[in-house]
Amino acid sequence: MFTGLVEEIGEVEQLVQLDDAVRIAVRAPKVTEDAAPGDSIAVDGVCLTVVDNQAGTFTADVMRETLDRSRLGSYTRGSRVNLERALAAGQRMGGHIVQGHVDG
Repeated sequence: MFTGLVEEIGEVEQLVQLDDAVRIAVRAPKVTEDAAPGDSIAVDGVCLTVVDNQAGTFTADVMRETLDRSRLGSYTRGSRVNLERALAAGQRMGGHIVQGHVDG
């Protein structure tokens, strides 16, 4: 779950075409400081799962459905993106409770 409040503006460093997806690498020192594989980060409001996190850059795989139904499909190297880490239990909430999932 997310609040919808932007924590950091990140930058797309790399886009790698996979079979029916794209692996995106986003430079984001703040939201990656405690990120681990499997964690969720909202990228322009879309929930993505961290695949890897190294040196302030995280990677995530974005499926075709998500690319087609969100602005993530228009990203190029250098695109700036709004980022937010998922809420932790017991954390103070501002904003709204949102999921960020693309279901279809």
